[in-house]
Amino acid sequence: MIIITGAAGFIGSALLAFLNEKNFNDIVLVDHFTNEQKLKNLAGKKYSFMVNREEFHDWLDIHHSLVQFVFHLGARTDTAEFDLDLLNRLNLNFSKKVFEQCTEYGLPLVYASSAATYGDGALGFDDDESICPQLHPLNPYGFSKNEMDKWVLRQPERPYFWAGLKFFNVYGPNEYHKKRMASVIFHSYHQIKNNGEVKLFRSHRPEYADGEQLRDFVYVKDVCKVCYFFMKNRSRSGIYNLGTGEARSFLDLTNSVFLSMNLKPAISFIDIPEDIRNKYQYYTQAKMEKLRRAGFTDDFTSLEAGISDYVKNYLLEEKYY
Repeated sequence: MIIITGAAGFIGSALLAFLNEKNFNDIVLVDHFTNEQKLKNLAGKKYSFMVNREEFHDWLDIHHSLVQFVFHLGARTDTAEFDLDLLNRLNLNFSKKVFEQCTEYGLPLVYASSAATYGDGALGFDDDESICPQLHPLNPYGFSKNEMDKWVLRQPERPYFWAGLKFFNVYGPNEYHKKRMASVIFHSYHQIKNNGEVKLFRSHRPEYADGEQLRDFVYVKDVCKVCYFFMKNRSRSGIYNLGTGEARSFLDLTNSVFLSMNLKPAISFIDIPEDIRNKYQYYTQAKMEKLRRAGFTDDFTSLEAGISDYVKNYLLEEKYY
């Protein structure tokens, strides 16, 4: 039996689809199953049953002997969320309890961290665990994720295998419900469909031209591959980056969306909203050597190939993964 928390969300539901493709169907879904749009992510997929998030800890106390692996992907993922009590409850305290239970019951665990922990990138994007206490995230979401990483590293007892995955800019199918927090690919597609052009954020730093802000964009299917790798290979516990190792510009991204829609690019620029301007990352690029040393050898999907698959097979077709 495999557990996925956040199972109705973007990455959780994609992982469910990926595991189904690998013929893993005895899967327990954990989430807050009230959002009808998120429930569409689960349609047609195979799983054993659902457990409400608020009941999960008690459920695991009772049924832990049946569990072989835990993917803890559930979190409040809004980078513009400033309710610290909410973030502490969902991203920190809930995650601590999952970690403690996995430790107590001898369950292997993969949990979701975030590249938001790196802040403005002043210390680089190296998943060397010794720098975690020195990182300064730019928003409360990133802070909550880094607090979890630091707490994990302080624990004298841990699951026999565990991995914290620092997701970079993940994009792909099943993010329809994420609204403002959906990927730039998702928003670009709908801007083109509705208005014929894309509005990108203007640069407010002189060293970056408009649209030349750089991010490490990783396709959700590659994220699933890495999660699956750790389920099958449990030799090296630790915190790992999960990007591609290549930073690409928003102009590259947007031009690829237009190309996938067989349209000529039409791009304009708008100011970054005031509430996130001072917390905006202009550059991210994951160092991926640690994951490679752990034995993951698959190539990552190029930005162009990932966008082409996403746009042509999911957005244009209005399909889920």
